[in-house]
Amino acid sequence: MAATLIDGKKVAAEIREEVKAEVAQLRERGIIPKLAVVLAGDDPASVVYARSKEKSCANVGIEFELFTLPGNAPEEELLALIDRLNRDDSVHGIMIELPLPKHMNKQRVLEAVSPKKDVDGVHPINRGYILSGGDGLFPATPQSCIEIMLRTGIEIKGKNAVIVGRGETVGKPLIFMMLNQNATVTVCHTRTADLAYHTRQADILIAAVGKPRMIKADMIKPGAVVVDAGINQVEGGICGDVDFENAKEVAGAITPVPGGVGSLTTVLIQKNVLKAIKLQGKI
Repeated sequence: MAATLIDGKKVAAEIREEVKAEVAQLRERGIIPKLAVVLAGDDPASVVYARSKEKSCANVGIEFELFTLPGNAPEEELLALIDRLNRDDSVHGIMIELPLPKHMNKQRVLEAVSPKKDVDGVHPINRGYILSGGDGLFPATPQSCIEIMLRTGIEIKGKNAVIVGRGETVGKPLIFMMLNQNATVTVCHTRTADLAYHTRQADILIAAVGKPRMIKADMIKPGAVVVDAGINQVEGGICGDVDFENAKEVAGAITPVPGGVGSLTTVLIQKNVLKAIKLQGKI
């Protein structure tokens, strides 16, 4: 029997309505949520991505401003802009579009953003809050993996969860976010011996490797929940890290790509803008 399809678009629509309602309440109180996106250089994918964020912010009533710097701008200029945005009370969230131009130090730039405005959840202080179970701003993709399960009634507590991938963006934060949900977590990576042995133990299997269709059907325990956080450009479009067509015949529930985890990321960044307002003591 084919797996239940976990519909990310439906979950995203649900969260979007919540965000819209919260924004309307804030506006009534004279608080206008605002997201500032900083783009250094002219990476075509980043430009498209920034513009799509602008459109989705308009849909929920969040103000959006794009700040662009030429690719050859000195790093100091970018740091000065971030400093200005940190001190601007009308800006509640700041996002730095990646990749940055080669001559800029990514770590230095990301750490310059105030932790209370870091809606991407990449600042070391916010990473620390994930570890300590504190209240910070957390990255959207790992959050999306969890929200998509919780909101479709999938129990995480007490389950064997196997995460394939230990990247800074998804894998590492997800380990602790899943632990905070009381899952029993195993982490697999490029040096794991006998990957399939581990993945077949998983009640919940999360793929975050960045390799097209790497997780095959025979690596999945029958009836398991499969969450695909991968997004890979392949001939004819995009696909996930899971061999979806075959995996759906074995899994109990599965997220598609596109239409799964990725559908929630933008709206979860918007949710972070609203959380940032609270953390900044504005409400």
